[in-house]
Amino acid sequence: MQIRPGIKLAGLSDVGCQRENNEDKLAYWEAPSDEEFARKGRLLSVADGMGGHEGGAEASRIAVETVEEIYRSANGSDIRAILLKAFQTAHQRILEYADAHPGLQGMGTTCTAVVLRGLDLYYAHIGDSRLYLAREEAIYRLTRDQSYVGKLVEQGIISTEEAGTHPQRHILTSALGAGAEVIPECPEEPLSLESADVLVLCTDGLWSLLAEADVQKVVMSKNPEDACKELVKMARDEGGPDNITVQVAQVD
Repeated sequence: MQIRPGIKLAGLSDVGCQRENNEDKLAYWEAPSDEEFARKGRLLSVADGMGGHEGGAEASRIAVETVEEIYRSANGSDIRAILLKAFQTAHQRILEYADAHPGLQGMGTTCTAVVLRGLDLYYAHIGDSRLYLAREEAIYRLTRDQSYVGKLVEQGIISTEEAGTHPQRHILTSALGAGAEVIPECPEEPLSLESADVLVLCTDGLWSLLAEADVQKVVMSKNPEDACKELVKMARDEGGPDNITVQVAQVD
């Protein structure tokens, strides 16, 4: 796809060193017409499926495809409302798919979706994939991990460093396809970006193995394509026990 000026973008998904199947998905979409692009901008997403080889892969596929479909076809201009509708629709579709395929009961997925409209950043998030903002010498995690270990960190029971190796770190407290309803994290107002800001969307197969300072150093010193390759290599060098997925978008 042709990417309009305004960002430099790259994405990479790798099966890792110990898995046979990749249950992660990533996607990018931008409005085709100038009029629609001014209204909707760009959509980036990552998802990390769970529920076994086929179930996890199907859940993450349904999530990114549904979010894109709902966002692409929406007529309104309330981006937050559209993202929330997209997540709710994806949740219902995953539940329906599992009902139609009894062998896939328990399938679900994380999902982090970002909309860039000019320098305004909107996002919706569920699960423990992450969205980072790297700016100059700092990196900020914009999303909260909706996981058992994430709650322990927020309550001060364990440290961020301990969370990375906690035996229950993969237990999610919220995911698309899990439970009767979902409440995505979706800020009321957009965040204003600055020139040279870098956004990083990634699954836990990446962030659980790399220090945030190292991620910041890589994305601020390399172009997005090289940064994706380097980050995946670093995660694989740490053993790569899970699928590894990352998207890097530099405000140009």
